[in-house]
Amino acid sequence: MNKIIVMSDSTCDLGEELITKHNIKIVPLHVSFPKEQIDYLDGVTITAEDVYKKAEEFSETPKTGARNINEFIEDFTPLINEGYDIIYIGIGSGLSSTYNNACIAAKEFPEGRIEIVDSQNLSTGIGLLVLKMAKFRDEGMGVKEIAEKVRELVPQVSAKFCIDRLDYLHKGGRCSGMTKLVAHFLHIHPVAKVINNKLTVFRMPRGKYRKAVDEQIKMFLEDLPYLDKSCVFVTDSGHMDGEDLYVIEELKKYIEPENIHHTIAGCVISSHCGPKTIGILYIGEKPKE
Repeated sequence: MNKIIVMSDSTCDLGEELITKHNIKIVPLHVSFPKEQIDYLDGVTITAEDVYKKAEEFSETPKTGARNINEFIEDFTPLINEGYDIIYIGIGSGLSSTYNNACIAAKEFPEGRIEIVDSQNLSTGIGLLVLKMAKFRDEGMGVKEIAEKVRELVPQVSAKFCIDRLDYLHKGGRCSGMTKLVAHFLHIHPVAKVINNKLTVFRMPRGKYRKAVDEQIKMFLEDLPYLDKSCVFVTDSGHMDGEDLYVIEELKKYIEPENIHHTIAGCVISSHCGPKTIGILYIGEKPKE
């Protein structure tokens, strides 16, 4: 059996420590500002902090772009030539054309050498599945078996985010001006959830931001009897004013501290949701029959 490379894209938000520890290859997506017309690579030539500064400077949010077919062919070719099989999982097919581009690129190589899995998710919702892939690889599974096992886990991933402000969603054309205005005056901080391969506003609690954070923790506790406690992510987009530490301390009451991973979102999540966005992400175990 060939050696195996686990590959993901920059939207998995795993952080350098976990990427290095589990020998994961990351390929970047694209970020650009219409007024600047420079093609940046997420996490390579631009950071989330750069995104916020440029958004302020240009009074516009960035456009994010998929990794294209030719780039994937360039990513895959040297690894295949070196004798590796590849298993790739990145941003969900309902959120980007990246997945479809990877599938098309994989057809340029011998059958069975590359497996592409649709995460149907984003951020560390992908990252959870990437770590499962690395675990299965280290247990000696082949790419086909890994893909089959991870596809079974895809529907069990829970990805929810509290969003502080809607101006990024509004500037990016993802919410109406009226929705933004109403949310501002009613002090609404939405809780968004990945449902059916899309990021959807799930609940709209009114009041201070902490109320939305507590709502997310409440939903986590409802899932606690069924979730995989070996790995839980707290992922935020920065500028959290201590809310990230509050969430982590609350989770430590129920999850072993070494199993809670705190990561910072890359440019894609930051571009869509803006600063002071935080999520609790985990894999739910099916209730016993």
